[in-house]
Order: sequence, then C-alpha cells, then structure tokens
Amino acid sequence: MTDEIVLSEGVVAVWQTLAREGPLETAALVERTGIDQAQIAATAIEGADKGFLKIVERPRQELVPTADAAKLLESGLPELRAAQHLAQAGGELPLPDFIQWAKENKIAPNEVLKWGPMRGWLNRVKGDRGASLVLTDQGRAGHEKPDDDLQALTLAIHNDSIFLDSLPEGIDPERVAQLLGKRSELAKLKKRTERILELTSAGHDALARVRVVKERNSLTPEDLESGAWREIQLRPYDVTLAAKDVFPAKVHPLRKVMEETRRAFLEMGFTEVASPMVESAFWNFDALFQPQDHPARDMQDTFYMSHPQAADLPNPTIVDQVKRAHEDGGDTGSEGWGYDWKPERSQQVVLRTHTTAATIRALSRNPNPPGKYFCVGWTFRNETISFKHLPVFHQVDGIVIDEEANLASLLGTLQEFYSKMGFGRVKFKPAFYPYTEPSVDVVVYMESRGKWIEMGGAGIFRPEVTQPLGCQYPVLAWGLGVERLAMLRCGFDDIRELYRSNLDSLEAVALCR
Repeated sequence: MTDEIVLSEGVVAVWQTLAREGPLETAALVERTGIDQAQIAATAIEGADKGFLKIVERPRQELVPTADAAKLLESGLPELRAAQHLAQAGGELPLPDFIQWAKENKIAPNEVLKWGPMRGWLNRVKGDRGASLVLTDQGRAGHEKPDDDLQALTLAIHNDSIFLDSLPEGIDPERVAQLLGKRSELAKLKKRTERILELTSAGHDALARVRVVKERNSLTPEDLESGAWREIQLRPYDVTLAAKDVFPAKVHPLRKVMEETRRAFLEMGFTEVASPMVESAFWNFDALFQPQDHPARDMQDTFYMSHPQAADLPNPTIVDQVKRAHEDGGDTGSEGWGYDWKPERSQQVVLRTHTTAATIRALSRNPNPPGKYFCVGWTFRNETISFKHLPVFHQVDGIVIDEEANLASLLGTLQEFYSKMGFGRVKFKPAFYPYTEPSVDVVVYMESRGKWIEMGGAGIFRPEVTQPLGCQYPVLAWGLGVERLAMLRCGFDDIRELYRSNLDSLEAVALCR
C-alpha cells in the first residue's frame, strides 16, 4: 500500500491503547503497555508533530512530606501549642510571659509569632502595659481541629505524597499552599506537569493503514544468520530527550564550602591555626578587651562548662597586662573599663563563642609583623534557631599583622575573599564591637529572600587588645559565618537545610556554582 504507515511495535501499542481506552496520562500508559516512559514521550512528540496525537499539559502541585513531618505533627506545631496555651490562659498573655513559657517548653517564640498570625490564630497587640499575644476567634475554633494544611499533610504522610488538586472536598488547596509553601521542615511543594495523550481523528484513521515493524537497539548474530534482520528496524536515538538524573557521590555542600574557604585564604598567603572548642573565658573574652560584665558573657548567650569549672591562665605577664588594660588602660593610652578585673571570671570554661579565640592566641605567639592567620572551626552561642541562626555553627576568623595595615586594606581583603567565593554584591556598614575600632558589619545580598544578610563582623583591633599581647602594630581582624555563606552558595533560603537529611535538596546542589 502506497499510503501505509510504518510504526514500531511500541508505538502501535500506545496508539491502540489510546484508541481503546481514550485519553490517558503518560504514567497510566506506562502501566497499561509496559513501555518505558522515555519511549512513550518520544512517541507522543513524534505523533503530535504529525497530527496523530494530541498532548494536553496540566500543571500540578505535589505535596511531599519530609522524613520528620510525622514526628513534628505528633509533638505539635509551635503555633498550635501556643494557641492551646493561650486558650487555657484566657486568650491573652503579656509577651514576656509568653516568651518565658515558650522557652520553658522548648518552643521557638519567633516561629509562633511568624506562623500564628499567618494562620489567623494569633495577633500581637500593643497596649498601655506593653505588647501582648492574643488568641483570635479563628484561633479559638481552629486550634481544636486540624487546619487544612494539617489535614493535607496527614494524607500526604499516609500516601507518601499527594497532589493539591486531588485533596478531598472541604480542604482548600490555596490555604494548604499558603501555609506549607515555605515550611521546609514539614514538606515541599513540588511543581509537576501531567501530560495527557489523546489519539486524534487522523490517528484513528491511520491505525487502519499501519504496518508494524520490529524495532531493536541492535542486531544479534542470530538475526544476521536467519535473515530476520530484513524485518528489523534499528531504533533511532534522540539525544535531546530528558535523561534520568544521575547523582554521583560528592562532598556535603557545607564541607565543600569550608574547604573552599580554607583554599581561598591559603591562596591569599594566610597560615591556618587552630584552638580548642572548649576555651577559657580569658582567651574568649578578656584578651579581646570584652568587659567581665558584658551582656554577651551572660548564660543566655554563652554556654558555660560545669566540668571542668576553671581553666589555667597563660603567662602571668600577659594576664597582668590584660588586667591593667581592663582596669585603667595600662600602657595603651586608654582609660580602660574602670572596674576591678577578677581572675576567677577569666578562668571560667566556655564553649567558644567565636574562633577569634584561635586568632588571638596566634597573635600572642607571633606579635610582630608580617603575619596573616585564619581559623575555620565550630562555635557555640545560645541562639534561638531560625532561618539564619543556629546555636552551633562554623566561623572563619582571620587577622593580618602589618605596619601599613588600615581599614581600606581590611575591606579589600574581605572583598577579595567573597569574590573568590563567587559573590559580587558585598557591602560594609559601620558597627560597634568592644575589641575593634573602627568596626564594620559585612553583608551580602541573598537573592532568594530579596534582602541583605549579615555575614559577620570586622575591624581593626584596639590597642587594648594588641598591646597587652606584645603587639605594637595595626592588626586587621574579622569573624564570618560559614553556614550563612554555604546557605547562599547552595541556593537555600533556610540555614537548617544544611543539617537536615533531605537528600532531594542536597543532591540538587550543583557541584560548581
């Protein structure tokens, strides 16, 4: 027949299934025919180009719960627990009382203040006696039964995932998307495209004129010997088709950024130093001219060790010089802080709050120029966990000891570092730190949130810091957050993603950025 149409066995199976059952989604065609999805996709594109098939695309949103979602729901979401507590307290609590209750129950107040108003359950109001947290009428009714997002999430956990357009009647998909769209600790909303294939009238007519050929990837010796090769058509390869994603083994993105940070400073001529994570208050605070009554030394900001309770102090000469700097400025020309410095406070043992403890130790060992030192390591602060805060994180500290060092060379050094790390939008704003003058905060632009994010602080060590350690020269110093840097590099909008076992997001991080 001159108008016959030659098709492979797989294509004919797809056409016949559509002719028999009507329009079908590609996943259903895979199930019905047993043909690989890539082959069905190729059949659909080729058939649509020739007018035999029609492809209808339907965008969908799939709700995929995290591995911890069930546990978090069982323990109670922060805003739900807060609403229940407010209901028991009469519907209103002064904000300080609420924050105290939240800390006692290990609930992050900022999470409640974010998601409570988002749900319409809680409001923060100001009165004559200060701010209060109020339970709304919607909150009174809502906290007693699962909200739409919680119902949808429960279904998604039970079924591994669920499409928003297939939610049972009574659950509002828009509210689910609004409440879960940015709660990465509970679920991810993934955009999907459903493709439905339909055989056109031209396709139905063409089925009567089809001649089936065997299609193979290659010929076997038996095909050649028997002559069967005459009836076989070699399958063409379409290199433009989407292939299965392959994720090779790679270094964790946080570790990768840490190694890149080390390499950047080593390339700039720095020497890496280290110090213990369990540190004395002397090196963590006193040597940095931080007064012994500074708020940062309180237990709400710093983790203190009960065993051991006291650390050894360094060389008595250094201790005496630091003591004098605190009390009256010593030989630095400063008036100091004007209090009686207590050695027992400097012997307290802390989990170091910054890796400056390492670089200040390096300065005491090498007080004369030239010197360039840096440290990458763990630091610990009693922070409330949020999208940009963690109580345990990494910091990179550095110092430059040089006779000609000045603020311009400090900013240039940091600009060069962030340039090596792939950031162009970096700026500096004036700041205050007890141990540097002048001081600046380093901020970079975070595209995913459309805002500037503080990365750390920098400045020139005050004479009260350097001279007690035997250094008579300018010393540039900085302390920068590594997790925030990694968060930006990976495209995450929440710093906690770096520590969650979310393989989907970790696998999707590009090897090169």
